[in-house]
Amino acid sequence: MSAIKTTWHHLRRSPFQSLIALLVMVFSFFVISIFIIINSGLSQVLVYFETKPEITLFLKDGLDQTAVDNIQKELASYENIKQIKFISKDKALEIYKEENKNNPMLTEMVTASILPASLEVTVSDPKTLEKIYQNYATRTDVIDEIIYQKDIINSLLDWTSAIRKTGIIFIVIVGLIGFFTISTIIGMKITNRKEEIKISRLLGASNFYVKKPFLFEGAFYGICGGFIGSLLSFIIALIFRSSINSFFQPVVFIDTNLGFYGLVLLSEIFFGSFIGLLASWIGVKRYIKF
Repeated sequence: MSAIKTTWHHLRRSPFQSLIALLVMVFSFFVISIFIIINSGLSQVLVYFETKPEITLFLKDGLDQTAVDNIQKELASYENIKQIKFISKDKALEIYKEENKNNPMLTEMVTASILPASLEVTVSDPKTLEKIYQNYATRTDVIDEIIYQKDIINSLLDWTSAIRKTGIIFIVIVGLIGFFTISTIIGMKITNRKEEIKISRLLGASNFYVKKPFLFEGAFYGICGGFIGSLLSFIIALIFRSSINSFFQPVVFIDTNLGFYGLVLLSEIFFGSFIGLLASWIGVKRYIKF
C-alpha cells in the first residue's frame, strides 16, 4: 500500500509530465483499437465475397433476344449453377437510380440506353466461375465486360494487405513513442527526486523498494492508456456503426459482439501494463544506480 501511495504522490507532484505520458498511451491504444476494428471489418468483407461465388457478364449492345437466350442456355449447361439472372437495360437503370437516390445529380443524365444489359450467374462451386470466365473472356462479339469475384477478392486482398502493413507500421511507431515517452518521463522524475532516493537508501530502504513506485507508475500509464484508448475507439465505432454498415451492406463491417470488444479491451490492458512496466523498468535501471 505504501508503494501505491508513493506512486500517487509522484503523479500529483508532477501532473503535467504524468498527463503527457497518459495522453500518449491513450492515443497509442486508440490507434491500435481502431486498426483492430478496421481489420476485423475488412476480414468480414473478404469472407462475404469468398462465400458468395458470382460472376457478371455484361452483354454487347444490339444483341437480340435469341442471342441472349442462347447464352443463358450455354451457362445453364455448366455444373453447379444455382441461378442465372438477366438484368435488362431498364432494370439496370432502375437499380442505378435506387443506389444513387440520394444523389440526383448522378441520375438526371443517365438513361437506359447507355447502361448495358447483363447476366448475373451464381454458382455453388467457385471453380465453375473460372471455367465460365475462361470461356467467355475471349467472346468479345457477345460479351462486353466480365466482372468476376476473383478480381474483386484480389483487389480487396491487395487493399487489405496495404492497410494492414500501413497500420502495423503506424502502430509500431506510436507504440515506440509511448514506450520512450514513459521511459523518459520516469527518468526525469527519478532525476528530480535523486536526493529523496539517496536519503531513503541511507535509511535502509532496499533497491527494489525505491524502484517499486516508479514501476507502478509506468504500469498505471499503460493500464489506463489501454483502457481509455480502447473505450474511446469502441464508443466512436458504435456512434458511426449504422452509417458505416449501411455503406458496406450487406456486410456487417462493425459488429456489436460484446465478447470481441471485451477480449480486445482485456488484451490491450494487459499489453499496456507490460509496455508500461518494461518502459519504467528501463528508466529506473538507467537512472537509479545507488
